[in-house]
Parts: sequence; structure tokens; C-alpha cells
Amino acid sequence: MEKLSFLVPVYNSKDTIASVVRRIAAAVQALETPLDFEIVLVDDGSRDGVYTVCRQLAVELPYVRSFRLARNFGQANALMAGLNQITGDYVVCLDDDLQTPPEEFPKLYHTMQSGGFDVVYGYYEQKKHSAFRNFGTALNEQMQTFILNKPCNIHTSSYFIARRYVVDVVKRYDKPFPYLPGLFLLVTGSVASIPIRHAARHAGRSGYGLVKLVQLWMNGFTNFSVRPLRIASFAGAVIALCAFVMTAVLFILKLSGQDIQVGWTSTIVIMLFIGGVQLLSVGILGEYIGRIYLSVNQTPQYVIKPQPPTGSGAAERVCAQKNTAGV
Repeated sequence: MEKLSFLVPVYNSKDTIASVVRRIAAAVQALETPLDFEIVLVDDGSRDGVYTVCRQLAVELPYVRSFRLARNFGQANALMAGLNQITGDYVVCLDDDLQTPPEEFPKLYHTMQSGGFDVVYGYYEQKKHSAFRNFGTALNEQMQTFILNKPCNIHTSSYFIARRYVVDVVKRYDKPFPYLPGLFLLVTGSVASIPIRHAARHAGRSGYGLVKLVQLWMNGFTNFSVRPLRIASFAGAVIALCAFVMTAVLFILKLSGQDIQVGWTSTIVIMLFIGGVQLLSVGILGEYIGRIYLSVNQTPQYVIKPQPPTGSGAAERVCAQKNTAGV
């Protein structure tokens, strides 16, 4: 019997995580073809006590396992931690806020089976995010197409299914800034996306503010391509060419006896423009160098906090330990 691994990165979702687990189990049990399954919960340094709920679910339900990261590493890093723990033939990744309805996963699974795809994303035709988040998502899609050469008809999201062999290759990546869409595109070209329902947020607020969105973009920009460096080099060449042409024109005009008035405003504008391009180029170069330094310095991608056992048989083991201590 094939096995599905559901991977849920958890962050400050005490009010929704139990519903996510229950709805995943109900969706699997409603399938016409019986499948074995597990649910892996990875707490990414939450502060609302959600890990207590995850632990309780793991004790009560034999198909649930929970892990806790030592601090907040970010969603992508939490996913990498979970990918290294799954045991299924396929992994289904979804969010903990119920905006990615568990009942939609059969569409992803059946599309993968019927089309022979390695990765299938669910995308949202009608998004329930804020306008700012939708704008950030649109920019991220454009970045993936431009930098990662993602086909325009493929739309990525945090809700996807992937085959085990793809996961086994992806989890070899041990650098501190993982970017799963880029890793999947490096491993396989057999990727698809299908429209699915997007639900409104039930509780809490999105963890993706401006800072995290910028970090996400930078991971995609710098992890899998040197194109930003080439863009900076091209911009420098264009500016140098413009400066050469302007110098030649001014020199010719001066030789022809024309009086050339150099304005203070135009001079300052040109200097600021060139200075801005230089700083941007240095910043891009610095981002690459910084990431190389952190990788060489073996900055951990994630750290799983030691914990008592959970999952199938955990309650019995805990009781046995208590009885032994009493004797």
C-alpha cells in the first residue's frame, strides 16, 4: 500500500492545528483507494504554546509525529526539517492556517498519478490574502520566471505534492537558505500546477510581512542563478557607454566653438544615479559573498530540539517509564 506523508510547518497556530490534522485524516479516509498516511508537524519556534497541542495530537493519534525547532528558522527551513523526517512515497505540504484546505489534496494526488508528474502545485484563482501579500506573490512569480526559468504556465505555492525520489534529492541540500521551488526545478522538469480553492484565514495573522517576503525573494534571486550579477554588470556597461557618448558629444560641441552650460541639478542627478547603481551592484555582490560565508561557516539549516518520544506507542512508553521509576 502506498503511503502519503503530510508535512505541516507550524507557527503560532494553536487555534487551527488540531482542525488541520482532523481534516487531513478525514480527507484521506474518504478516498476510494485506501492509502496509508502520516502527518508530520514541525513547530518553527512558535510562541503561542502550539507545540503543546502538537505533542498531545502525537500522543493521541498514531499517525501524527511532531518535531520542534530550537528557534524560528523560517518556513522553508522548517519544510526541509520535515522532509528529512517523512517516510511516505509522496509528500503533501500544506499550511497550518486552514487557508490551504486539506480536502483539496486529492486533486493534487490524482493529477500526479494521471499525468505522471513529479511535482504538482495547487494555485489559487481567487486568493484570500491581503492586497500586499498578493502583490508580493505576483512579484515572486515573476522572479521565478526570470531568474529560475520557470515556465509561465506553472504557478507555485505552499500547497504541493512531490514524489519521494524528488524529495530524496532535494533534502541533500544542506545550505542555510533553502528555496524549494528552485530546488524542485533543478531536480525535475516534470512539474504541473492546478487550480484549487483558497479559504479565508480562520484565526491569527499571516507571518509573512515585508521583511520575510524580501528574504524569500533574495533566496530565489541568489541561490540558483548568477543572473543578478550579470544584470549589475550590464547596467554598469550601459552607464559607462552613456558616459562615453556624452563625453564625446560634449567634446565635439566644445571644438565647434559652442558654449556649454553645465547645470548643477543635472550633475547631481547623474551622480546620484550612478552612485545608486554602484551601491546596488555592491549590495548584490555582498549578498552572494555573505551567503558563501555562511555556507562555508556551516550555519545550520535547522536544529531540531530534543524531545520525549511522540507518535505511535508514545503514551505507553511514557507510562512504562513512570512505572519503572516508581518501582
